[in-house]
Amino acid sequence: MTPTNIPRRVLGGAGLLAALRPGRGMAQAAPLRIGALTDPSMDPHFLYLTTNMAYSQHLFDALSVKDENSLALPGLTESWRPLDERRWEFTLRRGVKFHDGSDLTAADVKFSIERVPNIPANPSPYTPNLRGITAVEILDDHRLRFTTAGPVPVLYGTLGAIYIVSHRAAAGAMPADFRSGRAAIGTGPYRFGEYLPAQRLELTRWEGYWGPKPAFARVQFRFIPNGGARLAALLAHEVDVADFLPPELLNSLRGNPQVQILSRPSDRVIYLVPDVAREVSPFIRGRDGQPLATNPLKDVRVRRALSLAINRDGLARQVMDGLADPIGQIVPRGYGGYDDGLAPDPFDPERARRLLAEAGYPNGFQLTLHGPNDRYVNDARVLQAVGAMFTRIGIETRVEVMPRNMYFGRANPPRMEFSLSLIGWGSAGEGESGYGLATLLHSRQPERGLGGINNGGYANAAFDAALQTALARFSMAERHAALQSAMRIAMEDVAVIPLYVQHSAIAVRRGINYLVRDDEKTIAMQASPAG
Repeated sequence: MTPTNIPRRVLGGAGLLAALRPGRGMAQAAPLRIGALTDPSMDPHFLYLTTNMAYSQHLFDALSVKDENSLALPGLTESWRPLDERRWEFTLRRGVKFHDGSDLTAADVKFSIERVPNIPANPSPYTPNLRGITAVEILDDHRLRFTTAGPVPVLYGTLGAIYIVSHRAAAGAMPADFRSGRAAIGTGPYRFGEYLPAQRLELTRWEGYWGPKPAFARVQFRFIPNGGARLAALLAHEVDVADFLPPELLNSLRGNPQVQILSRPSDRVIYLVPDVAREVSPFIRGRDGQPLATNPLKDVRVRRALSLAINRDGLARQVMDGLADPIGQIVPRGYGGYDDGLAPDPFDPERARRLLAEAGYPNGFQLTLHGPNDRYVNDARVLQAVGAMFTRIGIETRVEVMPRNMYFGRANPPRMEFSLSLIGWGSAGEGESGYGLATLLHSRQPERGLGGINNGGYANAAFDAALQTALARFSMAERHAALQSAMRIAMEDVAVIPLYVQHSAIAVRRGINYLVRDDEKTIAMQASPAG
C-alpha cells in the first residue's frame, strides 16, 4: 500500500514504471552515443551532483525512481507504508539480481545507507538525503524498517537519491574501485563495460534486469566538455545526443532538419550565496585594495543592494537566450512550498546605490565572485554578466571561475572559502522545498543532518524555528504552508540571492526519440529509435 498523504510527486503503482523507459523491449544493434558535458564519479555515493546521479541510474537502482516529471515511482521497493509518523516499513521486490547474479537483499540496502556517510574526503556527500533517519532495521531478506527522529513524509522520495550497491562487491571499496569496474555491480538496466576518464564510458544492457528493458543494447557516453565541440560532434553524426549545450548554440540549431531541440523548465534554481558568517570575508576589500575590518555582506542592506543590481530578465533573455525564468525563491513553481507572493527583486540600480550608501559604503568596495565553469548552463557567462552589474553600482567585481571538481570542494563546508559564489539546487528529490531549506539555509548542525551545504554560514533562529515547525508536519498541506513561511523569512533576510530557474534542454539527432526530464539528468533509458 502507499500512504495517502504522500506528496503529488510521489506515486505508487508498479505499472507506472513502464512509462519511464520509452521503446522498452526494442533491441538495437548500433549503440546510442551521447556527447556529455561531464565525467562521472562512478561511485554512486561520491560527489552529490545531478550529473553523477544520472550516470549512477544506469548501473544502479534506488528504493524509488523518478520519471521525467519527477514523479516518484516504485524502484527496488514492492510496497512501502508508514507505521506511524516516525516509522516506515519497506518491502523489496523479490527476484532482483545484481549484475554478478547474486540476489538483492535487505542487507544490501542497509549496507548502502550506512556506506554513504563513511566515504573519506567526499567533497559533497549524499548524507542530506538520509537526514532524519535514526535507525535501519532488517526484518527479513526483503523487509526493512526505517525510524526517523521526526516526521519525514517525503522519505520515500529522498531515498531515491541513494543507489543500492552490492555489499559483497562494495565492502571496503573506495571510489577508485568503482572507476575500475570492480565494485560497479548494481541491479540497474545497464552493466559496466569500460570507463576511460576524460574519454568515454561504455555500458551494455543487463538482460537479467528486473524491469522494462531499455531500447538500446549498448550506450557510449563520450565526454566532451566544450559545448562547441559537442555541437560539432552532433552535426558530424559522431554522437546522437548532446546535453547541456549553451543556449546560443541550441538556438543556432533551430530550423536544422537533422536535429531536434527539446527543452522544458527544470527543477534547478541558480542562485548566489553570500558569506554572512565571517566578520572579515576573504575576497572583499575596500576601494583602496586594503582588507575591510567588517564584512559588508553581514548587512542585509548590502545583500539587498546586490539583488536589486541584477537584471534577471536580461540574464534570462540574453545570457540564457530565453532558456531560463527569473525567480525570487529557491524552489520552482509547482513544487511544495513555492510561494506565489515571493516575486524576484526588480532591477533597480538606483535603489541599490542608496542602500549601499545607507549601509556605509557610498563608494562601494571590491569583491571577487566565484563559481564553476563546467557545471551549469552558461555558468561562466552568467557570472561575468552578474559581475558587470555589480560593478555598475560601485562594487568593483572580479570574477574567478574554475572546474567543478575544484570548485565544490572549496565552496562547500567545511572549507567555505568564498565571499560570494554561484550554485544551483534542484528540488526533484522530494518535490518540495523542505529538503533544500534544511540543507542550504538551516544553521549548520551536521550531527542532525542540517545545513550540510550552507556555504554562506547563514544562521537565523527565527528561520530555523519556522523550518522545524514545517518539517514536523506530516500533513502535506500544513507542511507546505509552513515551508512558505520559512522561505519568506529567508528571502526577506536575503540569505541567498535567487537568479533564475534553468531550463532542461537537449539536442537530439533526427531518428531518436527522447523524453526531456525536469531534473536535467541525461538518461539513456529516456531514448528510443523513432518510428
